[in-house]
This record gives sequence, C-alpha cells and structure tokens, in this order.
Amino acid sequence: MNNFLVHNEETTKEMCQVAGVDKVEDLFKQISQSVRMPELKLGEGLSELETQKAIKSLAKKNKSDYAIFAGGGIYNKFVPACISQVAGRFEFTTAYTPYQPEISQGTLQVMYEFQTMICRLTGMDVSNATVYDAGTACAEAILMACRISKKYKVCVLNSLNPEYKQVIKTYTYSQSIEVDWEDEIPSQTSDYACVLVQTPDYYGEILQVKKVDCLLVVCCDISTLAVLKPPVEYGADIVVGDVQALGIPMNFGGPSAGFMACREKFMRQLPGRLAGRTVDADGKQAFCLTIQTREQHIKREKATSNICSNQALIGLCATLYLSVMGEKGFKQASELSAVGAHKLSDKLKSKGIKTLNKNFFNEFTIQVNNSDDFLAKLKENKIVGGIKLDNNKVLVAVTEMNSDEEIDKYVNCI
Repeated sequence: MNNFLVHNEETTKEMCQVAGVDKVEDLFKQISQSVRMPELKLGEGLSELETQKAIKSLAKKNKSDYAIFAGGGIYNKFVPACISQVAGRFEFTTAYTPYQPEISQGTLQVMYEFQTMICRLTGMDVSNATVYDAGTACAEAILMACRISKKYKVCVLNSLNPEYKQVIKTYTYSQSIEVDWEDEIPSQTSDYACVLVQTPDYYGEILQVKKVDCLLVVCCDISTLAVLKPPVEYGADIVVGDVQALGIPMNFGGPSAGFMACREKFMRQLPGRLAGRTVDADGKQAFCLTIQTREQHIKREKATSNICSNQALIGLCATLYLSVMGEKGFKQASELSAVGAHKLSDKLKSKGIKTLNKNFFNEFTIQVNNSDDFLAKLKENKIVGGIKLDNNKVLVAVTEMNSDEEIDKYVNCI
C-alpha cells in the first residue's frame, strides 16, 4: 500500500529538485490564473459522528414526496427491489470491460443476454453491449452511417431531444459532417448518409416514419416497444435509445446507458463491444467478446469508436429488470403509462387545456396561459407538473408510478 500514501516532505522536495522547481505550485505557473480554480474554502474536518449528523440535516431539506409528471428522457419508473440487491453483488460492482473473458463469464453472459433482449424489442439483428447514453448513441449512429455510405451529410429532425442534439453537434463538428436540421423528412434523401428521427419524439408525438433513400436511424423510447411496432417494421437500419426506463432510478439525470442495434450487414461498423456465445474445448457453453472495435483493441485507423468503457453495470440492471418483469409485466407497465397519460390528457381537456399531439404514448405537450404560473401552482401542491418548453407549452409525462389519485389531484390543482 506504500504507493497509495501521500508523499512526505522529503520525497516531495526530491521530486521538485528533479523537475527543476522550488515547490509543487511552480509546476502550474504556465496555467493562466483566469482558468484556475480559486482556493477551496473548506471548514475544519468533522468526526464520523458529526458528519453523519450534518448529512442527515442536509437530507431533511430534500423533498421526495412529490408526484412526478416530468419526462423528457428521464422517467420515474417502477424499479423492482431485487434489482439493486443482485446488481450490488461484488461480482458486478464494476462497469469496466472484462479483459480476461475466461474469468468474466458472468459479466459476459449478462452482456449477451442484454444484447438479445434489445434485438427482440427493436427487431434488429445485432446489438452492442451499451454505450454511454442515448445522446452518444445518436451521434455514434451518425458516424457509423457516414462510414458505411462514405457520405458526410446527414439529416436530423428538429423534434429530437435537445440534449441529444448538443451531443450530435459536438461529434459532427469535429468530424466535419454537415447536418441539416429539418422539421420533417425531406422528399429527397439520396444525398444523405442517414436520416435520424426520434419516435415518440421529444414532444411525445408518435411519428409516421416514411421510407428514405438512405440509412434510417431511429431513436426510440425502449419502454414503448412493448406496445408500439418495432422500428424494423418501418425500415430502420440502426436503432438507438436509452435504457434508463428499464429499472434505472432517477438520479439527477444519470447515470444511464445507451443502446445501439443494427442490421447484420452493418455489424462490423457498430461501435463498442459485442459479447458472443460459443463452446469451449470441452463442448461447454462459453461467452467471449466477439467484436471489440475500440482503439485499445485494434489498430487506431480501423477503430469505429474511441469509447473506453461501456455501461455494463447499468446494462446489468436493465437486463435484470426485463428478466424480472417478463414480457407480461413489461407490457403491463407500458400500458399503464399510456392509459394514464390519455386519462390525464382527457381530464385536462375538460378544464380547457389543449393537448397539442395527434398521437402520443405516455408523454404529451399541453398549451397553457403561462407555463411558469401553471407549474408553480402544481409545485405548491407537491406535484412536479412537467417540463417547461416555452412560455405557454409544457411537456407532461405519465408512468405506471402515477396513480389515479395523483392524476385527479393534478387536474384539480390547476
């Protein structure tokens, strides 16, 4: 453990002499003061008992008994208690990639099962073992489409989640990829590497996706696929999204994990890791990393991504969730969400509040006189009423966690 101990004064002085400086602070002189963090104003250290009391005092300020009707990419979903118990076992408490497959059979099997479940839900042939989040997945799908088509111009619909847009802008800028932001799919798409659509989109609308003359990338809410048609049925070539709705609790927007699935012919361009199933020398079932397309594993010029770690622990939680819920439970949770959303929409209409969507699942946009006043009034009654889109539009989401009593309270408070 000596390597992990703080250097004593003698060692520090010796290191500074070798580096040609008088003190450690001199190593940072070349960094402008304008970008350096000022001195941290920390109080005196506390004992363990004092720390516990201070933390409990801070925790009491949290308001956790609110009814939540906010979505926009992160949802208040039911999480079976067994998920944290299994995922918290010591065998799984790392999200790092298993470099020694022969001693990582459990982790690799979870990856394999996760990929299988994603393929069954999306209808795609192949899935990877997660990426960071849905925004990363969207951006990586665009890069993937450009590599496949050798075209460097893409079309993205404006109804995509704004956070995903920001990630795409960062990725495409550095890769010199031209992005056309459109309100609907253009009639002429042959010049594009791909068209990227989100359905249901950020505003909750279920889009009628038409055929395109290029690769079609679909970003979807995985939980809706228990009821809605899988993307493969309307021509998707690459399907991406987030798995937060699959047993991952809300936690200040994260952590989460993105998924990417595609048709088999594009498998070699799929970034990240793919776990496969085979047999060992004794004919017994074995799992391995079948494809490793990051630059740490293969030649840099052939790497499809520089992503350094997949979200294996989050993928494990998603796999456990789908296993525990089963097809019937998964579908029931989705149906409860959709029924609740339409019930709330109908009740709001009776109060003169218009729903702007033609077709929606469990999330919809409403028009109000003043978004701030509308949400503030709900907050006074311990309801997180949605996400403000502009001065008179609010995005509302309903999940299986919202009871009929909460829906009635929402309506009665406005």
